Amino acid sequence: MSHWKKRSKYTTLLVASAALLAACGSDDVPDMEQGAQADGEETGTTPDVSEGDTSTLMVGLTNAPDSFNPFYRPGVAATWVQRFFYDSLLFMPTADSFEPGLAEMTTEDNQVFTVTVNADANWSDGTPVTAEDVAFTLNTIADPAVETTLGTSVAMIEGTDASGVREEGLEELSGLEVVDEKTLTITTKDPVDLNYISEFLGLNVLVAPKHVFEDIELSELPNSEAATMPSVFSGAYQFVEYDNNNYVHLESNPDYYRGEPEIKTIYAQIMNGTSLITEFQAGNLHMTAGGGIGMIPVQDIGMLEELEDVVVEEHPSFNSQYMIINNEKYTDPQVRRAFAHAIDRETIVENLLGGHGEVLSSTYSSASPYKDTDLEPLEYDPELAKELLEDAGFDFDTPIELVVPTGNAVREQSGNLIEQWLEEIGLTVNQSNYDFPTWLSMAQDLDYDIGLMGWGHTADPNIASYLQTGAASNNMAVSDPTMDELIEQGMTETEFDARYDVYSDLQKYMQEQMFVVPLYSDSQFSVQSTSLNGGINEYWAGSLYDVNEWTIDPE
Repeated sequence: MSHWKKRSKYTTLLVASAALLAACGSDDVPDMEQGAQADGEETGTTPDVSEGDTSTLMVGLTNAPDSFNPFYRPGVAATWVQRFFYDSLLFMPTADSFEPGLAEMTTEDNQVFTVTVNADANWSDGTPVTAEDVAFTLNTIADPAVETTLGTSVAMIEGTDASGVREEGLEELSGLEVVDEKTLTITTKDPVDLNYISEFLGLNVLVAPKHVFEDIELSELPNSEAATMPSVFSGAYQFVEYDNNNYVHLESNPDYYRGEPEIKTIYAQIMNGTSLITEFQAGNLHMTAGGGIGMIPVQDIGMLEELEDVVVEEHPSFNSQYMIINNEKYTDPQVRRAFAHAIDRETIVENLLGGHGEVLSSTYSSASPYKDTDLEPLEYDPELAKELLEDAGFDFDTPIELVVPTGNAVREQSGNLIEQWLEEIGLTVNQSNYDFPTWLSMAQDLDYDIGLMGWGHTADPNIASYLQTGAASNNMAVSDPTMDELIEQGMTETEFDARYDVYSDLQKYMQEQMFVVPLYSDSQFSVQSTSLNGGINEYWAGSLYDVNEWTIDPE
């Protein structure tokens, strides 16, 4: 492991069609009671639901949840499913608004935040949700012995380091103070934007029941029954069953503090993209999740648009695809920029995505209010690329190893094109293909030259987890003082205009240094039956804020 890495090596869950990035402080891999399906495999027995049943919601997923542990959510599907039964402090129905969830969050100085827990919020076993639950959750995430994917979500709290780990010598975070049963204060290291802490801590952290988890040894937490087969909940639904390779079964929480759900039963069925289309055509699904959880091949979206009882909407996505670069091996930014000039990204968007996407100039797509619209992507110019490499004294005789993960057809096809384009400027490229967990492990060990990777972004522009020196998901060995300074400045500014200027400078600097080549962001499609009242919003991550109010019309 290279010297720049501050945190311990990732562990990897060999589940689902594509696991996302995970941070860890343990070598244990959670042993889930049930497995998950790889994309492309056939599903098992589907739930038997009566035709015209208005009390059961059928959801299609192509990525299976890889964890039910509230402290460890490596995949977006895991977070999405957990949101049905664990609530966060705040809800985020749109990309620029927040509503109270388990609590309200207020501040007078953008450094001390008062969290007031809903007086009516109880756990499903009747125990009140308290400020102690919130403090316990945040302290557990920050504990250096805990395997977690949420370090960046708490890294602004006083008493943590830049990765969100509790500072040595502290038994609890100094920035947390429980005032009474329903009130605590959170003090940050520096003043921060209310929207930043609202999304990263208020939305992204799911509050766990202290009375369920507190007696579990930290080393045993990943494989504990509480983490693999949860039984106490604060959300609108209760976990019932995870049927291997098939579905997650949820039932309504009758004592939900925001009102008992109208829809009593949910089955989240795991299937490949082709099966999603077939099930919609047969009228067996009400919706598919957004954000890459339910992935319908873009070339097949027209088949769903032809269905009279299905609504298809297209929106820009926060998530993006990149060609990551081993910056320990390729230290010259001129070489990295040459790689970018050699790739015809417009062809990827037009030919492979059918125009349903955009070429990226930096890390932010048009979905982000922080995208610098004046910054254009580097142009496709193979002659310039070759000239830059020659001027840099690049060794054209040494082969470049390109890693392309399997499971995403467009990404695999773009890998073939990228190999071809790099060879056209005189490079020798050896492409290798691995399942995503294997590729992720290689990337964390810097056992690659270049490779393709998708990043999930938030509405807030903070990208510290990917590009800050030593960050948990920085698998490119980026260690740049200017980048670190811009990231820190962006996190400490408290007003939108000031933050926008910082992130505009960051985008320009990223294009200049080209630590990673931004490729494209494909459109996000929401697909659902006309009988469903509710469902996926344009900002898909906030879609479950009112799930207890959703209804299904009789057919």
